[in-house]
Amino acid sequence: MNIREDFLPLNRPSIGEAEIAGVTACLRSQWITTGPLCKTFEKQFQDLTGAQHAVSLSSATAGMHILLSAIGIGHGDEVITPSLTFASTVNMISLSGARPVFADIHYDTLNIDVADIEARITPRTKAIIPVHFAGAPAEMDRILEIADRHGLIVIEDAAHAVGTRYRGIHAGGFGRIAIFSFHPLKNITTGEGGIITHNDDRLEKRLRVLRFHGIERDAWKRYGKGGDPSYDIEAPGWKYNLTDIQAALGIAQLARLDEFNRRRAELVGLYREGLKGVAGLDLPGDPAYPHDHAHHLFVVKILAMDRGRFMEKLSDHNIGYGLHFPPCHQLKYVRERFGIARLPETERAAGRILSLPLFPDMTDGDVAYVCAAVREILGGGREAKN
Repeated sequence: MNIREDFLPLNRPSIGEAEIAGVTACLRSQWITTGPLCKTFEKQFQDLTGAQHAVSLSSATAGMHILLSAIGIGHGDEVITPSLTFASTVNMISLSGARPVFADIHYDTLNIDVADIEARITPRTKAIIPVHFAGAPAEMDRILEIADRHGLIVIEDAAHAVGTRYRGIHAGGFGRIAIFSFHPLKNITTGEGGIITHNDDRLEKRLRVLRFHGIERDAWKRYGKGGDPSYDIEAPGWKYNLTDIQAALGIAQLARLDEFNRRRAELVGLYREGLKGVAGLDLPGDPAYPHDHAHHLFVVKILAMDRGRFMEKLSDHNIGYGLHFPPCHQLKYVRERFGIARLPETERAAGRILSLPLFPDMTDGDVAYVCAAVREILGGGREAKN
């Protein structure tokens, strides 16, 4: 096949005139830090998820940090989460002084195995953090039932899940806590940023205090018209607030969410058709229960050849790729600090997974090119056993 001249990246944010106009208007307003646009963005997330509260933040990692602090997770506690997730979650659990306890996953969907969650619960367990992997929801009914029976907190890792629904309920809409990410790789972006959704009035006050130095009132309340610039600090906090510049971008992106996710679904359909029946390749599985998939990632599994060699070949074809994710239980500091964990399905998937390019501005021809390249690369491969 002919090699394309331009590089096709794993992801590229879809920024249009509405986003540019929104950010420009914010700059011209001369109010660029946390203010009215952040309030609007938060309200829109309440409406999207059905949650009573939404707290915007500089990143989802910042959200996990202040949330674990706010709910009192600390030394001696255990938090159950999958190993196949981005390391930030496990980092925050570890830095809180708690112990991450890893549950295994389903090989096909890469989502957490609910049965293994219950097997990992001990008297020290305080919380469960399921991940809606690649935009497919975890099995929330069963997770909530287990959590309620054992008196555990549920924190949805919804970093991949803007537009994800489980049995008609949007991620973050289960009356618990959810954390969303707006990194440039995600379905909508604010450049960097995140949001916590929840329904707890006391937690709301605590999160807003911890988000901004321990000061309950943000800059808009202190320096806007009629504001009170005085403040007191009852407990120290961090500097994790989102800015109105970022919120302006997020508002414009959120207005296009259905457009973005519809296009992602179309592209995934083209991938599935173009890669159907390719020997040496496992395509992503979908959960059997009713759901709306946000199609944040398209993660295949390479069976017929060494993954490193496969990535080299993709690069030779000017195609980008990603690895979502190196399993956390195999990270050096995790092994040294918490010991060796055995997760058969996670380990079965871990050496094979690879994310192919997926973003709304891709063309049908881009997908056809990737599919042709994959077929060519694996053409001489020998199909491996599962």
